[in-house]
Amino acid sequence: MQKESKAYNSIVPARRLDSVSEYYFSRKLKEIAAMNKAGKQVINLGIGSPDLPPSAQTVETLREHALQADEHGYQPYVGIPELRQAFSTWYKTWYNVETDPDTEIQPLIGSKEGILHISMAFLNPGDSVLVPDPGYPTYSSVSYLLDARLITYDLKEESGWYPDFETLEQTDLSDVKLMWVNYPHMPTGARADMQVFERLVDFGRRHSIVIVNDNPYSFILNDKPLSILNVPGAKDICIEMNSLSKSHNMPGWRMAMLASNAQFVQWILKVKSNIDSGQFKPMQYAAATALNAPKEWYEEMNNVYRSRRGLAEAIMQTLHCHYDENQSGMFLWGKIPSDTESSEALSDRLLYEADVFITPGFIFGRNGDRYVRISLCCRNEILEEALNRIQKLNRK
Repeated sequence: MQKESKAYNSIVPARRLDSVSEYYFSRKLKEIAAMNKAGKQVINLGIGSPDLPPSAQTVETLREHALQADEHGYQPYVGIPELRQAFSTWYKTWYNVETDPDTEIQPLIGSKEGILHISMAFLNPGDSVLVPDPGYPTYSSVSYLLDARLITYDLKEESGWYPDFETLEQTDLSDVKLMWVNYPHMPTGARADMQVFERLVDFGRRHSIVIVNDNPYSFILNDKPLSILNVPGAKDICIEMNSLSKSHNMPGWRMAMLASNAQFVQWILKVKSNIDSGQFKPMQYAAATALNAPKEWYEEMNNVYRSRRGLAEAIMQTLHCHYDENQSGMFLWGKIPSDTESSEALSDRLLYEADVFITPGFIFGRNGDRYVRISLCCRNEILEEALNRIQKLNRK
């Protein structure tokens, strides 16, 4: 009997898929799920998905507005005025940055969306993009999907995880349109100072390169939130993204924003308005409420992270990894011992022999291969259990 051929056997995907692979965490989470289904109880210290709730006022605002019969329709691509104003006020209150809520603020459905829309607004096929190594993998994958050319710039521990501007000045920048930066930095937890931001703004201005600072971590274990837009004239050449995912415990809500000059915002909006249809109006009201959180709310959240950080440090010490005590953010980044083969080898050993998953640094670039990352997004008792499992493994 002749086997029926399936129609899709003759279909091939777009060539752009050859340049990217499935997101590492997507693949690893499938593996962890299979292990758990087989009876394991894997402790996942990988992804930074906050397990703490938003403020009670935020959830109540969502409930109140979701009960309104007239708030379930399509919404403006620019977001409701109340949300834009809340973002603008938040930037003034915490970063001392003035923005026009009508023309210089654009709500986003998460930072990943923002990375795509910014890239589509500024990059033509063949244009070059400066991407940090180590850095958030989405900067690279989105650039590949748009047929841009990646130029990685090194971030190294001995340089404070800051760009080497002397090396950058010697690079062929003729086709570079965008430069991705991310401070406080993920995955290393390094904090920029105003001098670094000033040099980035000057670099972008002199070379006509749009500098994009991805800034979702500035409220986590960080006493002084900074914005690249603090630099005078930065809005002329810079875009800053921010997100409520980390700072307000709202990762699944997909509430983020960008701020820049009115022209840049308008170009990005032109892309965005052709792709999505706005955000759920009750969630926008709730996000505006979240942005009005008092200082005490941030302090309470950071007290929790501070306690967890101590346990993560104990895990690093058990693994004989070295780390910078001045890191900020919801992760702990540590350098593996010299006699350990690689970050992936260490991560896999812990997963398969101790049922504990930590993130291998190689996924963030070659400069991350000698490092691992521990997420602080789980309760103390889970971190304590992970520590016990690793200590037990080490005694074998």
